[in-house]
Amino acid sequence: RWWHWLRTRLQRFDLVLIDREIFDNETLDMEQRFRESCGRLVLDLDDAVFLRYPQKFARLVPLADLVVCGNRYLEEWARPLNSRVLRIPTCVELSRYELRSWSAAEVVLGGDRPVIGWMGTTVNLQYLSEAAPALKLLAEERRFELRLVVPDASAARAMDLGRVHMTARPWQAATEISDLQQFDIGLMPLSDREQWAVYKCGLKLIQYLAVGVPGVASAVGVNAEILEGNRGGFAVRTCEEWLVALRRLLDSRELRQQQGLAGRRLVEQQYAVEACYPRLRDALLQLVSANARAGVP
Repeated sequence: RWWHWLRTRLQRFDLVLIDREIFDNETLDMEQRFRESCGRLVLDLDDAVFLRYPQKFARLVPLADLVVCGNRYLEEWARPLNSRVLRIPTCVELSRYELRSWSAAEVVLGGDRPVIGWMGTTVNLQYLSEAAPALKLLAEERRFELRLVVPDASAARAMDLGRVHMTARPWQAATEISDLQQFDIGLMPLSDREQWAVYKCGLKLIQYLAVGVPGVASAVGVNAEILEGNRGGFAVRTCEEWLVALRRLLDSRELRQQQGLAGRRLVEQQYAVEACYPRLRDALLQLVSANARAGVP
């Protein structure tokens, strides 16, 4: 934080864009220093960090020249405080996400035991409990592997998953893409009882779709929008809906491939850096140009 601020004192910048790594702090001092040193301030909101520091953000958001929000729910929260809002969804650099090979997958994954995968942080593993009842019932009638890619899988081992065949491996940046490619189905359960979950930007779901893996996700927040019309998978609300969606995908390799490819196309069109960057670039250039015309230093 201090190093970045010092750079703005030693070198002229047209604007400063602040994301969570800077403002995930209860004080407003650093943001005000950036505002004073650059004159133009852009905030990037991709989760509900404002729930942790409500008083700070009630003062910070109105200071910004532009607030970039990762989804509609973040935008709806920010707009009453600042009308200068731009919605840019959380995106992935698609060139990194090679489409999974369906022809090779049957050999790699053991053929008759498709992999239902979940990838995420240790903290977010708690949300798997939302899908646990359906997974437990599903294990009584279908063969599958529940594969977790997470730093610590202890929370899942404490859940009542019955006869579910569960494996776990640690998340590593170097193997993240290949781990995703080995899933047949990707899970993103969330709790509709938790306010924080409503504001999530659906990154893991987008990552599943980016490699051509169909997703089944709780219809919470942006998840329902991403999977609207069953493009790339299913957004579900009840245990029965979880069961129906997972059964359909487990029972049809053709449907998994069809949904996976549809999800990949969706990411290409709406959730890839390559598709969304021009809008952000143009907004920032317009902001700088407007201030230059107004004579703002």
